[in-house]
Amino acid sequence: MCDILTFMKILLLEDDLILNEIIEEFLQELGYEVTCVFDGMQASEIIYENPFDLLILDVNVPTLTGFEFLKNLRDNEITTPAIFITSLNSVEDVEEGFKSGADDYLKKPFELKELELRINNIKRLLHLEDEEIEISKDIKFNSKLNYINNNSIKTKLPLKEAQILKYLINNVNRCISQDELSSNIWSYETSPTSSTIRTYIKNIRKVLGEEFIETIKGVGYRFNKK
Repeated sequence: MCDILTFMKILLLEDDLILNEIIEEFLQELGYEVTCVFDGMQASEIIYENPFDLLILDVNVPTLTGFEFLKNLRDNEITTPAIFITSLNSVEDVEEGFKSGADDYLKKPFELKELELRINNIKRLLHLEDEEIEISKDIKFNSKLNYINNNSIKTKLPLKEAQILKYLINNVNRCISQDELSSNIWSYETSPTSSTIRTYIKNIRKVLGEEFIETIKGVGYRFNKK
């Protein structure tokens, strides 16, 4: 098993308690981090607060169907890959699933091994394990899954910290002001305070090392690639 999987976060929407638990345990054994929800509104509340790498969605769930939930995400330009797992197996159901934005459609009942194969196929097609940036000989940053591999110690970064690091890396050796970070990373959100940005930078340094992000007093930050 590839240890990179530990850093893939999956949202599982399934209202059957027993099946939910079975799938959760199976995915955890494969090394995934799984968040379980049991109705569509609960899924909607969580998805906008936490980044996920993959969605596994039942359709006939309370408050908001899987089809409606995913269509709402796509309408809001959330492109997280999604697999439907459902007993709805007519051609019309499959068609509706893909029209709502699904990447795959798995009919119940199914073997857990088949679910694993479908997940692996999506990872391959969407290159979810690619885009590893070399920061130094011993340090890599995976900009798809938002983790730093520092001397084989892998640490998942929260979304904003990962976005800041990626922006600094893309502008290596150039001084970036806090205003520039704010306008490019929080473009449609409330701008963060200077203290908030300093805290994010501090957290990144704890994982990455102090020497890579230099503070230019009164100006901003500069990423120094070794």
